[in-house]
Amino acid sequence: MAIRFIVKDPDPVLREQAKTVTKFNSNLHKLLDDMADTMYHAEGVGLAAPQIGIQKRVIIVDTGEEDGGLIEMVNPEIMEREGEQMGPEGCLSIPGLNGDVKRSLRVKLRGQDRHGNPMTIDAKEFQARAFQHEVDHLNGVLFTDLAVKVYDVSQVPPKKEREA
Repeated sequence: MAIRFIVKDPDPVLREQAKTVTKFNSNLHKLLDDMADTMYHAEGVGLAAPQIGIQKRVIIVDTGEEDGGLIEMVNPEIMEREGEQMGPEGCLSIPGLNGDVKRSLRVKLRGQDRHGNPMTIDAKEFQARAFQHEVDHLNGVLFTDLAVKVYDVSQVPPKKEREA
């Protein structure tokens, strides 16, 4: 397992359509493990493979909520959307900016686990926001494309410093 470099906007890799995963092998398992290490090291709640320069339809999400811990999903598709929520988003690939983005309140996704087995996720609220954000990355869409308002947060001290 390793921490990978996170690609930053405006790198063109973030605007490409990710490719469907067809091989469920040790290379995919290493990618998923490395993505988790990278996301946790960067203190994120989600990561898509294109954010580390890999054009594969692979995402991970861990919102820290009771409903699951780390969730890995290969070839995710949003099958159902319900409701509406407006809220702030940031992105490991766009440091220093946040934005207010309208998302579905609930989404149902289907995809595969690291072994190729089918899986479904029914996500609500913040977790639904995180999944939508990561699936957007697989389609070359950034939160700044969807934001009603984008604001600079680069001058805000890190959370650890604000709490000290």
